[in-house]
Amino acid sequence: MPGRRLTRADRQQIAAGLAQRLNYADIARRLNRPASTVSREVARNGGPARYRADLAQLATTHRARRRPQPPTLVQRTNEHLGPDPDASAAFVTDFTSALAETGLPRTAARVMACLFASETGSRTAIEMAQHLQVSAATISHAVRLLERQGLIRRGRDDRGRRHRYFLDDQAGLRTVVASVAANQRFAATALRGAELFGAETAAGSRLALAGRFLERLGDDLIRSAEKHWRDMVGERSDATLTSHTE
Repeated sequence: MPGRRLTRADRQQIAAGLAQRLNYADIARRLNRPASTVSREVARNGGPARYRADLAQLATTHRARRRPQPPTLVQRTNEHLGPDPDASAAFVTDFTSALAETGLPRTAARVMACLFASETGSRTAIEMAQHLQVSAATISHAVRLLERQGLIRRGRDDRGRRHRYFLDDQAGLRTVVASVAANQRFAATALRGAELFGAETAAGSRLALAGRFLERLGDDLIRSAEKHWRDMVGERSDATLTSHTE
């Protein structure tokens, strides 16, 4: 039915249609959907050249996660548990460096590390600005980037006055998806360059090799990440990964 959400099989058909260079209207007829549904799906997942069914499925799953609940008073009290402040600060610094090496901008990596080290997995923008000793504008820029990549979610605190930014139990998987998406964009750009320069040139050959390698690696990483995540967290997570689709 046209009103139902896109499934994994639908996304595979979209990817197949793009590979055959069909237009959105032709792909939509195959799916019995409006062409606008197909165009929005492709646009939000990298465009025609970078669209990958498995990557789009995981990314959409993350976007469809339910709205987070505000932390309780007990959770806030737990913020005072754990290692001493100096040890905690040293860990956040080390974790920030590790996240930055995956390609995150330094401030965004600091925000992620700050949230990972929080007992509740959430903080307000003001709390993060105070904790990281940066301006509110700096935090605002970082959280916008992280929200766009699906690495954090926005909710309200228990008084409903301030936004809180949340990690959840799929934060590790989200990080992998964002990293693979960046590699896939690199691969698609390299392959376009290979076409531009031509396969007979040294530059074209070099770009084609890099693009094909990263493209295949990204596909393998997505399949592996999904499998290992299901194996680690069990059948409950498996149902979540396959049910929250658009």
